[in-house]
Amino acid sequence: MSKSPITFCISSHNNLPYLKIAVESVRKNSYFKDAPFIVQSENSDDGTDEWLETHYQEYDIDYYITKSNYPMGIGGGMNFCAEKVETEYIMFLHADFYVTKDWDIRLLEVMNEHIDEKLWVNSWRVEPQMFPNSQTRPGTIIVPKETFGAYHNDFNSDAFDEWVKLFVRDNDESIPKGEGVSGLIKKEHWDEVGGNDPLFAPASYDDMDLFLRMQYAGFKFIQPTKSVVWHFGARGSHRLEENNGKSSERQQKAERDNIRKWLGKWGSLPKFNEYGMIIGLEND
Repeated sequence: MSKSPITFCISSHNNLPYLKIAVESVRKNSYFKDAPFIVQSENSDDGTDEWLETHYQEYDIDYYITKSNYPMGIGGGMNFCAEKVETEYIMFLHADFYVTKDWDIRLLEVMNEHIDEKLWVNSWRVEPQMFPNSQTRPGTIIVPKETFGAYHNDFNSDAFDEWVKLFVRDNDESIPKGEGVSGLIKKEHWDEVGGNDPLFAPASYDDMDLFLRMQYAGFKFIQPTKSVVWHFGARGSHRLEENNGKSSERQQKAERDNIRKWLGKWGSLPKFNEYGMIIGLEND
């Protein structure tokens, strides 16, 4: 196998049970099994730091432990990891993903089909129904919790892998959509757009801000069915199971604060297309 052109990047905060699943699946199911792998733990006190210190050699991880009274959050964690990348491509992942066979090479193949364009390419998602009113939408399939499980201790990865084989066999399409904290991009293009704006730390609106700036810079977005990931959903930010079905106080506060920050920066609310993808501003 040729040397990997991709570096995998995960930033995490107090998400150890799911981070373990993500890391193991990346090393087991990726085409580029020997790809550089960067993991950042920010302000974790759930054993994440100790687990990384103990297992980094087993999974061939470059890990970083950061502490701050002013957390960089999800978007800042992406920026932090990206600064360490030396390969041609960066692959960002959520800490609560389970990736399936060859998910990485399928995204790289899309990149190679559009070699002269600036792209953000990300996997099709499958999620348990963690939010009461969530429904299947373009690029994301919502399934009942009992289908494959919904938690780190009841997830049936074997059953999901079998389902994905059939799904990939029977589906061959893509939509023009980006998903936050989940995508393949050229390192030079990430640097060109400037990464995430720290204005929106620790969470919320940072992905929309990033994608809007990308669109203004001429990027295209592609989400193909040939690459599939399981997203436990809400584990890294909303943390529903820890808060009786409600979003965490951190997430609620970030959403309240960041709508004001968004309007201060852009002066208008975001506008979306039929895929739920930001395409501009309401006053464009």
